[in-house]
Amino acid sequence: MKLLRFRDLQARGVINSWPMLKRRIERDGFPRGRMIGPNSRAWSEDEVERWLKSRPVAGPALRGAAKTRARAKACKSAAATI
Repeated sequence: MKLLRFRDLQARGVINSWPMLKRRIERDGFPRGRMIGPNSRAWSEDEVERWLKSRPVAGPALRGAAKTRARAKACKSAAATI
């Protein structure tokens, strides 16, 4: 079992900061990890991978102004390739 430290989670793009980690644990069900020392926490690679696979791949459908901007952006990029 490989253990991941905070900096490993940052390198994988799972979190950016300690407050973000706390929010992920409280709101998104991110594993709490385990204490490996008085001020050291680590997560097993398996539990982090399971959590990542359980996350949604895409967000909700765009509505309103966001939908209009996304459509205009797609049209511009299609026109640039022609």
